[in-house]
Amino acid sequence: MRSRIKLAGLAAGISFLALGSAQAVEIEYWQYVFDTRVQAMDQLIANFQAANPDITVKHTTFPYADYQTRVVAAKAAGQGPDVVQLFYGWLDNFVAGELIQPLDPAVFPYEGIEADFFPIVSAMKRGDNYYGLPTAVRSLALFYNKNLFTEAGLDPENPPQTLDELVAAAKATTKVDGGGNITSAGITLDMAGQDHQWWREVLIRQMGGEPYNADYTQVTYNDEAGIAATKFYTDLQQVEKVGQAGFMDEGQAAFRAGLAAMTIDGTFRLGAFSSIDSFEWGVTELPANADGTRSNYASYFANAIGASAQGEELEAAQKFLAYISSPEAMEIWLNVVGELPARRDVALTDANLADPIRGPFLKGLEYAHTTIFVDEAAQRQVAIDMANRILLQGQSVEDSVAQAAQEEQAIIDRAAN
Repeated sequence: MRSRIKLAGLAAGISFLALGSAQAVEIEYWQYVFDTRVQAMDQLIANFQAANPDITVKHTTFPYADYQTRVVAAKAAGQGPDVVQLFYGWLDNFVAGELIQPLDPAVFPYEGIEADFFPIVSAMKRGDNYYGLPTAVRSLALFYNKNLFTEAGLDPENPPQTLDELVAAAKATTKVDGGGNITSAGITLDMAGQDHQWWREVLIRQMGGEPYNADYTQVTYNDEAGIAATKFYTDLQQVEKVGQAGFMDEGQAAFRAGLAAMTIDGTFRLGAFSSIDSFEWGVTELPANADGTRSNYASYFANAIGASAQGEELEAAQKFLAYISSPEAMEIWLNVVGELPARRDVALTDANLADPIRGPFLKGLEYAHTTIFVDEAAQRQVAIDMANRILLQGQSVEDSVAQAAQEEQAIIDRAAN
């Protein structure tokens, strides 16, 4: 008969559980496939099992496109993970689908969460309950190819700091063939990547607007600022001719191949870009507008307790969640994946702030916004469709922005009803 797992005390503001000596408890952890994330979690599981020989953690992964569907299907079949990873923007769907359960405040004291983690952790709270904890947080920055900068006569140690400088650098580094086709982009254009976040939470604000009202229940970008932000973005292809949507399929792929001088991406890309050996790259904060206003977007994937976890499996799942959101786990995640620790004291060290790669992302957290999505995938698709109508179908910026605002408001309203 399996032993019961008993409360043992507090560590870093979160209760950890200690096992008695008896037969093993097996739990399942699910996440989507992203190589460095899988590697980091395998390392964390090995460490956890070495310290807790009576708990076995089965690590299951699925392709990103299928991930949410597989979680829903498992719940319908009366199964599912004991600990599950989810993007913070999926929270409402996971709660409504009864896929996860609230964190027990006796095990995860809410006051400890709010004292130790960056404030964006509150995006995992609904009503009085927290539903998950992140291991890491992400912000955006501008990656740039120092070799292409040098080749274009630009100072590789002086990357663009304003939007005007960004456009100028992109023009200087763009390469075209005899027919005028881009062979190496000055900057990537990838709304399906992180550009929709750059447009929504950065460019719109830098143009003097806000994407939503204070509680994200009303779309507010169908105005002069939203139109100006969208025009700036689409002009990079249509007017400046420094990038092209769909170039090499993905922005990050073009950058990795050395065929894009700049790309906007998140901290999660650091692990993958670290393998680049064909050129030297750098990172800088997202460019400010002409008035010096900066903005950023912060996000994270959290880990939650699956709705089906009960009894000994629940207690083991709580202990595992406590470990993968601990300072030790965050240091490992930072080194393997490159994402910033979700705890302030682990992230905001002098060494991290001074680091030329990590520093710009940490600075971005200071002025970042976290979009409260009701359906992240659907809202992202609205932005993708908006850009495609302008770039591929010739729709006016004004009409496309108005259509996007109407479509996204309908998504938000449906979620509220």
